[in-house]
Amino acid sequence: MTDLQEFAGVDIAVIVPCYNEAVAVTKVVTELRAALPTASIYVYDNNSTDDTAELARAAGAIVRHESRKGKGNVVRRAFSDVDADVYVLIDGDDTYDAARAGDLVRVLLQGPYDHVVGVRKHTNEEAYRPGHTLGNRVLTGTVGALFGRQITDMLSGYRVFSRRYVKSFPALAQEFEIETELTIHSLHLRVPVAELAIGYKERPTGGESKLRTYRDGTRILRWILSVTRLERPTLFHGILASVFGIVSLILGVPVVVEYVDTGLVPRFPTAILASTMGIVAILVLAVGYVLDAIMRGRQEAARLAYLRLPAPQTIEAAAGELPVPVVPEASESPQVV
Repeated sequence: MTDLQEFAGVDIAVIVPCYNEAVAVTKVVTELRAALPTASIYVYDNNSTDDTAELARAAGAIVRHESRKGKGNVVRRAFSDVDADVYVLIDGDDTYDAARAGDLVRVLLQGPYDHVVGVRKHTNEEAYRPGHTLGNRVLTGTVGALFGRQITDMLSGYRVFSRRYVKSFPALAQEFEIETELTIHSLHLRVPVAELAIGYKERPTGGESKLRTYRDGTRILRWILSVTRLERPTLFHGILASVFGIVSLILGVPVVVEYVDTGLVPRFPTAILASTMGIVAILVLAVGYVLDAIMRGRQEAARLAYLRLPAPQTIEAAAGELPVPVVPEASESPQVV
């Protein structure tokens, strides 16, 4: 349990997206309240057909509604509507250890960091199936290779953010791609990030998983491809130009060799196609460089939006003489990313 005075003067908002979580939401809100007594807990009901909203309200949460289906839509709405110094994002299905919320906030303020990720540690195969583990590793590795840095658990739904991170985050994803977008935003802006191991367990009896391994994995892969096209245009268009260039060479080299030997171009259509492919390769590469210049302009604008707001240590100083936040000895030390 957190001391009432520990985060005095720091405005903390906890955002809990929920869809049919009646069996778990009361426990989640109760544990969050014990871990962060001074925080405002917002349960965002995403078209639930059970008693999720009523139970959350009875547990002491502020209940709001988002009619557009999908976790990404909920996060976009919450980040737009809620104003705070520190934001905690956690699912309402009681799979994450809500009692560790105070530890994550301490790490954010102690760093100070703009983004702290709760890395899932699990021993129960039912909680996190091998297929999900493999998929998470593949997707995390792909993003790390593309952006040069890697967050260990890219798909974790348990995170803490600073105000300047949240208010510079575009929130374009609609569903479970939101975790990928949150990760890429950190890598894109190169903000200070830390990770802290937290517990992860199976859903309570009666809870229904909203994850669909293949469907959601495919959506996330498409999202990564789209983001690569936008955020790494030189790489994306360079690969595309290479494909056209290779096809041009495969088609054109025999024609050139034949022309050198005979002085004739008997396969004229092939020669035209090879030339066209070569021109397309050059144009695609040129488009990549133009988009790269535009992307850098967007990066500068995003960075300036991020810098307009104070860093977390400024928030802590404004709160007055606060106790020095210390992660309990039982907790694993945070890892800086």
